[in-house]
Amino acid sequence: MIETFRQYGPALVQGFAMTVFCWAAGAVLSMALGLGIALVQRYAPRPVQWLLRVYIEVIRGTPFLVQLFVLYYGGPMVGLMLDPVPAGIVGLTIYGSPYYAEIFRSGFSAVPKGQIEAARAIGMTEGTIIGRILLPLGLVSALPALVNFSIILTKETVILSIITVPELMYQVGRMGAETFRYVETNLALALFFWALVEVISRVGRRLEARLTQHLTPRA
Repeated sequence: MIETFRQYGPALVQGFAMTVFCWAAGAVLSMALGLGIALVQRYAPRPVQWLLRVYIEVIRGTPFLVQLFVLYYGGPMVGLMLDPVPAGIVGLTIYGSPYYAEIFRSGFSAVPKGQIEAARAIGMTEGTIIGRILLPLGLVSALPALVNFSIILTKETVILSIITVPELMYQVGRMGAETFRYVETNLALALFFWALVEVISRVGRRLEARLTQHLTPRA
């Protein structure tokens, strides 16, 4: 078994690096898109809010596998030709953005309305209110959910192997097919993902402690 992992170790590490890359790119882009959707929902006219609500409900109501298939295999029908890795990142971005949008919307709802009304009363522009009040206070409330969904998004990367993205699941599947050691290969998959989730969790806890340190009473 040790010889098997020694043989396939470089491929597993490369697959893990691709998994981290796809997850990081997808998480950052979907978080940015989700933030934009949440802000537009808050300030846009009602018809635009309805359109965004339809987008959110459609994406949240369909499996990521189906979305990825439509994007990768259906895209060429409308002139959208994407290689596997870009298609995987775009797929993760589309899939994650509605969830992040709802998390940000919930965080914004937790900001006391009195603070926003007071800011408007002293002449602050909406852009300043967003940058100095809505985002900082909303992020404090939304951070645990943001970290939690980011962890969930790591596990969705295994679906990218379906469109031949050479991420960890793809490499593990190849290793299992060639060696017939399915228990060991899936154990390696679980350990890699456990390590990634543990890192994200620790970073999330540090960020939460930093953002909420001013809320902790001092002795």
